[in-house]
Amino acid sequence: MNSSCQPGVYWEERARRFATEGDGLAAVCSYGMPAFYNRMVHSCQRLALEPWLRVRPGTRVLDVGCGVGRWSRELASRGARVTGIDLSPTMIAQAKQRAAAQGVAERCRFLVQDLALLDAGQRFDLVLGVTVLQHILDPQALRHAMQRMVAHLAEDGTVILLEAAPNRAVENCDSSIFRARQRSAYLRLFADCGLRVRAITGVDPAPFKTWLWPYLPRLSQRLRTAALAVVTALSIPIDVLFGRRAVEHSWHAVFILERARPI
Repeated sequence: MNSSCQPGVYWEERARRFATEGDGLAAVCSYGMPAFYNRMVHSCQRLALEPWLRVRPGTRVLDVGCGVGRWSRELASRGARVTGIDLSPTMIAQAKQRAAAQGVAERCRFLVQDLALLDAGQRFDLVLGVTVLQHILDPQALRHAMQRMVAHLAEDGTVILLEAAPNRAVENCDSSIFRARQRSAYLRLFADCGLRVRAITGVDPAPFKTWLWPYLPRLSQRLRTAALAVVTALSIPIDVLFGRRAVEHSWHAVFILERARPI
């Protein structure tokens, strides 16, 4: 089995290569993509998540798959008490360094843990995961990861997940470390784990990226960069203006979840 099929090895190798560079987005957004593309991905995610991340000071937050701590630091700067977990020791080391440099280290705790075996020692008002489940390919590990998140959720807490979750099957974009599961599959998983959907919003309804992705490996580096520049330019106005509202057409979705109430 090569390293790309072993999650711990894959993410640690990727972190060692990219986590210390600039803002670290190459380590946590789209692998092998130009910086402008990953900045666009991050901006779309931020726009989609912003309404749900307006936390009160003292809010207990669990940031799963925290990477270099981009969302942990954002929430800590707003007064939250954040625990970030990640599979990669290098990601966690970078998250700690970046939190200290930003002046929010006293409100952050970072742990090296496998989400499927999560034990953070407390419950949280908010559990956040951004493009984490789409990288857990094993169905049993996926279910365990979801169950562990629910086990760490306070009684009146909220789970916010941003995942690749198209409304139709799109297998030609899958890889050895990524799975674009249909939205209905996630909804079944959430229900099975005792959660109910409070809301679903969109992220990136522009279709140009998903049209291009299957062809990228066949292009030269120069053509790949040019093609990505074109689709990024075309996508930005659509995603910014209509991202949250065009839920049915969005490639990614933000799921806002809470414990299901007994009938």
